[in-house]
Amino acid sequence: MRFIMPTPPRPASRPSPSAWWVLGGCAIALAVAMGIGRFAFTPLMPLMLRDGTLSATEGAEWAAANYIGYLIGALSAHRFSADPLRGLRLALLGVALTTLAVAGVAGTAGVMLRGAAGVFSAWALVCTSSWGLAEMARRQSPQLGAWIYVGVGLGIALAGLLAWFGGQQPARWLWVEMGLLACAGAAFVGLKLREGLAPGARAVAPAPPSPREQRGHLPLVLCYGTFGFGYIVPATFLPAMAREQISDPLVFGLTWPLFGLAAALSVVAAARWMSNWPRQRVWALAQGTMALGTALPLASSALWALAACAVLVGGTFMVATMAGLQLARERRPTDPTPLLARMTVAFATGQILGPLLVLGLGRLSSGHALAWTHATATLLLVLTAAWLWRAPDSSPSNSTSHLP
Repeated sequence: MRFIMPTPPRPASRPSPSAWWVLGGCAIALAVAMGIGRFAFTPLMPLMLRDGTLSATEGAEWAAANYIGYLIGALSAHRFSADPLRGLRLALLGVALTTLAVAGVAGTAGVMLRGAAGVFSAWALVCTSSWGLAEMARRQSPQLGAWIYVGVGLGIALAGLLAWFGGQQPARWLWVEMGLLACAGAAFVGLKLREGLAPGARAVAPAPPSPREQRGHLPLVLCYGTFGFGYIVPATFLPAMAREQISDPLVFGLTWPLFGLAAALSVVAAARWMSNWPRQRVWALAQGTMALGTALPLASSALWALAACAVLVGGTFMVATMAGLQLARERRPTDPTPLLARMTVAFATGQILGPLLVLGLGRLSSGHALAWTHATATLLLVLTAAWLWRAPDSSPSNSTSHLP
């Protein structure tokens, strides 16, 4: 008896048109959720301080609220395990609405809105990673998985350029403009990914991880938390530090677009030229390079050092994110959302501890608080980078554990 063989799947080197739509939708989703929902406040805070619409104390409260919201979002993201695409759409709508609303509020209302934006941003990152990477694999295009994280850097760069070119405007207007961009991105993703799942596809109830599996993931979770602690101080205070050197927003405002552009280009470089590297090695290299960036302000507070810090930290934080989240999906291929959520919780906890350490040390020695925090971050990043480089990759696909 002769059997007719089924048509082989499309080769990975020739992605289907639908795979490109998924890639574009996921990249735009991350650009909105992270570039605006998470990080728009960073380039706008110096402008709000300039306008007198925000005090330094209120700025710290807004930032802390966003970090706490991000932690809450990470803790609750597992609710979307069965339908991550639904969580993604809800998250993007929330980011758009809270960003628009921030333009017309102050004080406690602003704190609450930035906290809500943090919740939505965490949902978006976890759901995009869970749904997008799975869709790329299902469409025989896993090599495109890494490229969705280019969206984060592009979103940061876009928000930074908008604040840079529009730096002479009142900051409230810039919030409105960013909110409109977020609305456009949310609408695009909601429409273009409507038919994302194949007809007839049914969700399969994933097996919960065993206690042994959860313990085996603990070192990765801790490394990801250290990464969150290490990047957050420059990601929060870099434009403000540059503003202390020169008050012209056309000059100090350039640090944030540099940060975002470096993030986008680094993901492109990793996806293109490091495709044969194990994910843990890519993550280790990114974490070690980030340590160099956090060490630079210890050597000099000049504008060139801050610009170099922006490039080194911005050029590695999304590579670390990409490699870490891809590794999580490798470790839990049937249902990565819980592990992705645990790693995001650790990341959110680390980024809360960073500003808290600055605040605590500032009460002891305000002139050296940032320096001591940078030193602590540098040491922890170096230690975790060394562990990631030397530790064996115990993922199920260890023999072929490469960046797609």
